[in-house]
Amino acid sequence: MSKDPRIESATSHWAPRMVSNGVMLTDFQEVTASIERWEEWTPAWCKRAEVHENLGKEAMSQGYNVSAGEHLSRAAVYYHFSKFVSVHDIDEMKAAHMRAVACKQLALPHMRPPITRVEIPYMGKHLVGFLRLPTGVIKPPVMIMVPGLDSAKEELEAYETPFIQRGIATLMVDGPGQGEAEYDFPIRGDYEVPVKAIVDFLLRRSEIDSTRIGLWGVSLGGYYAPRAVAFEKRIKACIGLAGPYDFQANWDRVPDLTREAFRVRSHLKTQEEARQHSATLTMGNGIAKQIECPLFLVTGKQDRLVPWQDTQRMADEASGPVEILIIEDGNHIANNRPYRYRLRTADWMAQQLGLPRQ
Repeated sequence: MSKDPRIESATSHWAPRMVSNGVMLTDFQEVTASIERWEEWTPAWCKRAEVHENLGKEAMSQGYNVSAGEHLSRAAVYYHFSKFVSVHDIDEMKAAHMRAVACKQLALPHMRPPITRVEIPYMGKHLVGFLRLPTGVIKPPVMIMVPGLDSAKEELEAYETPFIQRGIATLMVDGPGQGEAEYDFPIRGDYEVPVKAIVDFLLRRSEIDSTRIGLWGVSLGGYYAPRAVAFEKRIKACIGLAGPYDFQANWDRVPDLTREAFRVRSHLKTQEEARQHSATLTMGNGIAKQIECPLFLVTGKQDRLVPWQDTQRMADEASGPVEILIIEDGNHIANNRPYRYRLRTADWMAQQLGLPRQ
C-alpha cells in the first residue's frame, strides 16, 4: 500500500519545523514511518506524546521538577503536532489539543524561568497567553509572540528562548483562530484588533516595562505582526517570519491540509468561502506603508508555501527602518536553517528595546 499523500505532504513541508521546535528526530522518523493513512496521524503522535508525558509525571512524583518541566513541555509539543493541521475529526483534534494544554500547564511552574498562564480580556471572553519574565531583570521590556495558522503558544518555546536569554520578557498568545482561541474566535485579517487588546493588557502589568513592547510573528503570524504594527503605534519594534503579503494570492500553492485548516479555523462551511475570506488577510491598499516602527523580516528563498517575494514587497513598502534577511537555502520560516536568524533577530530586538549587548 502506498503512503497517503497527505502524510507525504505533512512530512515534506513540516519535518524541519517539527524537529527544530522540540520533536526528537528519532521520534519523528519512527512515528511517520509507522503510519500509512492520514487518519492515523493524530493517534500515533498522541501515543508517542504519552511517553514524554509519563516521563514528566514520574519525574514530578519523585520531586525532580526541572526534569518534569522539560518532559511535559515536550509532550505538549507532540500533542500539538498531533492536531496542528488534523481537522478532519474535530472531536479527536480537540481532545489532543486539550492534552497539549494540560501538559504545558503542569510544566509552567517548573520551567526555568517559570511561566505564568494569563487571560487577556477580548470581545466578552478572553485570549490565553503565557507570560515569562527573564531571571534577574527588574521591569524588563516585553515582546508579544503570535503563532501562525496551525501553530499555537505551546509550540513557541524554541523560538522564544533567545529573547528570554537577552533579558526580554515574552507573552506568547493564542489569538483568533489559534490554539485555545480557535473555538471561540475565527481567523481575522485585521489582527490589529486582538493586538490592541493584548497591549492594553500589558499596560496594566506592573512587572514589565510597558513603554518598551515588541511584537513577533511566525508564518501567518509573520503577516499578523506587521499588519498589527501598521495600526498599533504603541509597539516599538516588530519581527515577521515568512508572512504572506496577501494570503489569497498564495491560496493555490499551499497544501490541501493547510487550506482545510484555514477553513475550519475561520469557522466557514466551504472551501470557496474560505478562499474569499483569505482576501481579508492582506498588506495591500496602503497598509504596509503605514508601518513606521523598526521592522525585521526573515524568509527562505526556497519557501514553497509563501514566496520570498512577499517578504521583499512588505519590506519595500514599509515606511520605517527595515532589515530583511533572505536565506538562500532556507525553506518556509527557514526552519531548516534556524541558526541563521533566531539569535540574530533576538539581538536585534534587544537593541530596539534598549537592552545592552551581551
